Amino acid sequence: MKRTITLLLSLAFFLCVFPMNTGYAYGWGYQKNSNHTPPQIGSYQEVLDKYNAFYVDDSGDKNLYLTFDNGYEQGFTPEILDVLKQEEVPAAFFVTGHYVESEPELVKRMVDEGHIIGNHSYHHPDFTVMDKEAINKELQDLEQAVAEVSGQDELIYVRPPRGTFSTDTLKWSTELGLVHVFWSLAFKDWETNSQKGADYAYDEIMKQIHPGAIILLHAVSSDNATALEKVIQELKKEGYQFKSLDDLWLSKQLPKQFPY
Repeated sequence: MKRTITLLLSLAFFLCVFPMNTGYAYGWGYQKNSNHTPPQIGSYQEVLDKYNAFYVDDSGDKNLYLTFDNGYEQGFTPEILDVLKQEEVPAAFFVTGHYVESEPELVKRMVDEGHIIGNHSYHHPDFTVMDKEAINKELQDLEQAVAEVSGQDELIYVRPPRGTFSTDTLKWSTELGLVHVFWSLAFKDWETNSQKGADYAYDEIMKQIHPGAIILLHAVSSDNATALEKVIQELKKEGYQFKSLDDLWLSKQLPKQFPY
């Protein structure tokens, strides 16, 4: 699955000056940096807060969240799952209908081994050109497909196809009981015919890493599969903890003064 990750150098400035318009389509983006701090997203932050969406853990703690987008399978997911099991690291896999249909045993394994299945829609359409009912059908069809092949019968987290969204799509997803999850660390890793080697994936992750990072990786990348063990082990040495999206979502629901 190919996805354009918009990393516009001028985005933060632009969004701070021009407010978001209801219904206008946006591509998720941020001002990329290598100073090990969360990237800035300008006025995106206001609308994410309004609709309980998130792209980072802003607690300042050295927590990390591994997420994978799985639109189709290239044979690397079993290796990824092996590493996650070995290192006792949870992850979230955002799957499509095609993936569930073609790889039901892998979806079941993800759930059986304690990982989260996220909703990436059934057909991977652009939500911003659809109405609420059509989006709901895409999400419900995917949830039903996952329930039929695994023990997870409810999908809480959604990642919009192609990273495109609007205030309407965020609002509607919230009304449907779903939580949008974007990302704060990503790189061009999805082109299966243009892989650059495990060192490239390792270097990109380590260069961009920051406390609270939600890391987006594509499971079709041989680079990612090969580099993952080293990435996890080195980040653990640096004091990072790998946590579940459920941990992050729960922390956002607790009162600010908790624990008492």
